Amino acid sequence: MRGTMMDFPLTLPAVLERAGKLHRRTEIVSRRPDKTVVRSSYGELHLRARRLSAALTRLGMRPGDRVASMMWNHKGHLEAFFGVPCAGGILHTLNLRLHPQEIAGIARHAGDRFLLIDDVLLPILEKFREEAPFERVIVLPYGGSGGAGPNDLHYEELLAAEGDDFRYPAIDENDGATMCYTSGTTGAPKGVIYSHRSQILHSFSAALEEAYHLSYLDTVLPIAPMFHANAWGLPYAAAIFGARLVLPGPNLEPEGLLDLIEQERVNKFAGIATVLIEIADALEKHPGRWKFSWPMRVLTGGAAPPEELIRRLDRFGIHLRHSWGLTESSPMATFGYLQPHMLDWPEDKQYEVRAKQGFAMPFIEMRIMGDGGKEAPWDGTTPGEIELRGPWIAASYYNAPDQGERWSPDGWFRTGDIGTIDEEGCLKLVDRAKDLVKSGGEWISSVDMENALMNHPAVKEAAVIGVAHPKWLERPLAAVVLKEGATASAEELRVFLGKTFAKWQLPDAVVFLGAIPRTSVGKFNKIALRQQFATWKWE
Repeated sequence: MRGTMMDFPLTLPAVLERAGKLHRRTEIVSRRPDKTVVRSSYGELHLRARRLSAALTRLGMRPGDRVASMMWNHKGHLEAFFGVPCAGGILHTLNLRLHPQEIAGIARHAGDRFLLIDDVLLPILEKFREEAPFERVIVLPYGGSGGAGPNDLHYEELLAAEGDDFRYPAIDENDGATMCYTSGTTGAPKGVIYSHRSQILHSFSAALEEAYHLSYLDTVLPIAPMFHANAWGLPYAAAIFGARLVLPGPNLEPEGLLDLIEQERVNKFAGIATVLIEIADALEKHPGRWKFSWPMRVLTGGAAPPEELIRRLDRFGIHLRHSWGLTESSPMATFGYLQPHMLDWPEDKQYEVRAKQGFAMPFIEMRIMGDGGKEAPWDGTTPGEIELRGPWIAASYYNAPDQGERWSPDGWFRTGDIGTIDEEGCLKLVDRAKDLVKSGGEWISSVDMENALMNHPAVKEAAVIGVAHPKWLERPLAAVVLKEGATASAEELRVFLGKTFAKWQLPDAVVFLGAIPRTSVGKFNKIALRQQFATWKWE
């Protein structure tokens, strides 16, 4: 016997209507490239997103058509987050930090018909416009000085030409809403289409207490770019619960972000660990400059945060929680937090738990698959590949039939990350499968070594790679960036690591760099590092 409940679809028009009616006065703060601030509201978002839906429909957008965006985090991009999918299209956020030819290739593979672009980004478009598939280019005014093509459309003129009587088309909750391509750290970028249903369920789960604890009382700053995994789903979650949004635009230097956090009384923000390290550095460099009289929670993801970073931010009243996931998991799959019985544990043990990747979110199932295709026990020591399944986990890539091996025969997504799960159910990331260093037949975790190095008081950043070795096949090489004004020798760092690593695990060499190369989304670029040291000769 079936239940007697209504079959009501979980779609983004319901979110937009709720935000526009119940939270119409709640502010959306949007910073421009010149750092001036524009203030709007969810009521204005409701009006303008619907007009964008009407304009795209009038231009001939059909259900399922891909509409690309090349935009920073600002209110115009938020309008596209709703205006495109609420008209039945799929918003494809293009990673504007990629090489222009790579952007063109991704746009062609996705079959993007239209492009929404900030005027300040037109110089990037001109580098690949001829190779792109866009039928129409729509330019948003965002502080640029011109450069639009003769056939380009003007965003504000399009919206001004529409009325306020747009009617949403029939949308199935499993229809595509947004699209994102992986960052290409494990091969060519691959497309994931998020459904309306997956985005709403992901948003509800991300707002829970053990995750982001999001409500109408909060002011939220997504530092994570809206062009990568939808700023980790925070714009949609904020709209559902009526949280005040602060969108920082392209200026992400730590001092400017801290100024914005103070001025707008932000109490929740999100960014990758490398950005948070710079924020911690700025707070320590300028003691007393920023006065926060309210508690703050920061979400990080992308890479495991060093335990010392968690401690440093705690000293300023900023509580860090780590979420682990991938583009294929929308992206949040786990959250790190302390369970009630852990609150009585010694402080060091609590920090050890907080530095792990945490517990599976509701409705996300997780397992570790060891050698021979057998599930590894939850003992905290047996490593294996992390596999996931759940309502916001990708079941396939877009138009990539050769990638079927990324899913197990029984339907779990093979993440390519190596980890352990302890008896509490807490995940600890060991490494990417391709980033593990295999020396003399034994595995060495680059993630553990990187975090240990970044716990040294002189070290700002560290990345560890495996380099070919004539005897041991591979040996670890550590690339280190020191803090401004700090000094440390290679031997000093090896002695420091020797407190927690066996002698055979220690890096045979430490190289000091001015900066570690990063991917387009700010992660350490291990591919570039391996290329840089491909000809390394061991002494």
